Amino acid sequence: MSIYNFTRTYQNTWPATTNEGTLRLKAATSINDSGLKVTPVLTNGHSAFGAEIDGIDWSCPIPEALVRKLVELQNKYAILIFRNTGLDNARHIAFAQQLGKDLEINPFFFGRENDRIGEPFLWDVGNINRDGTTVQPGQRRWEHSKGNALWHTDSSFHKPRAKYSLLLSHGSPAQGGSWTHFADTRSAYAALPQSKKDELEDLVVEHDLWHSRKLASPEAFKEPLPHERDLVPPVCHKLVQTAPNGDKTLYLAAHAKLILGKSFEKSQKLIWELIEHCTQPQFVFSMEWLQGGDMVWWDNRQSMHRANPYTTSMTARDVRRATVNDDGPSAMGVTRYVK
Repeated sequence: MSIYNFTRTYQNTWPATTNEGTLRLKAATSINDSGLKVTPVLTNGHSAFGAEIDGIDWSCPIPEALVRKLVELQNKYAILIFRNTGLDNARHIAFAQQLGKDLEINPFFFGRENDRIGEPFLWDVGNINRDGTTVQPGQRRWEHSKGNALWHTDSSFHKPRAKYSLLLSHGSPAQGGSWTHFADTRSAYAALPQSKKDELEDLVVEHDLWHSRKLASPEAFKEPLPHERDLVPPVCHKLVQTAPNGDKTLYLAAHAKLILGKSFEKSQKLIWELIEHCTQPQFVFSMEWLQGGDMVWWDNRQSMHRANPYTTSMTARDVRRATVNDDGPSAMGVTRYVK
């Protein structure tokens, strides 16, 4: 069967909910770290994945000492959740720039004149058209959004790749549940048998945005438009990398198209075996958006994520992403070679 002839679907929350619209995470006990209340989400032995952080005054610029502490927590937990920040576009961008001066520029695939936000440092990843209506089936943006519901890593197809993503909610969350789901690619790598780790160690993977869009919407993205292809050509990255905390991690995404030296079919078989391994319940949690001002900051180098898919009954969902470009040694990927 062709890789493009089936649809991958996932539960809207993980673990599965018992009460409609309510997710109960078995969080570890909160700890105090330099005056911040830190509540880990998933803990497994020596490792922890995801944490909700309280105790920050978002009404003024964040002091540099606190920024350094937050980066330290980010390196440990990979996903940081902040509630009711009250941030607007300008302060959202300003905080992102404290984490790295080089922010990703929105390519405005559908034209800047059609972009509701119109801010080059912010990506509108909500479901609202410029006229205030919600995106509907048949619009190219609807089809493009289907790729966001596949497990992925932001901008692995860019040079430089994305380091951090900071997603901020405006207004009220969508009725029927508004969630973002995260997978720990560090713990998932650690759980692999040594023989599999040895097999993966030197593999290089081509990442292509239009591959993931075709996976999610085969008809609409059978062939990307010429300007789309020119804006985002493929990039290659090593599959096994080192996370900021020193652990090895898998650098994976639905954008991962081809393992150099393998056929397309064999590449996709291995890639999706690894994605399914990384998204087992013990490595995954779902964050619910509760109110405007909620923000989640994740490290794309040591996690995957996905959004809930759009539905025709979904109410307005206004979320905007600032993206900090990677400035490390792996930022630009690797040359197309086979060891």
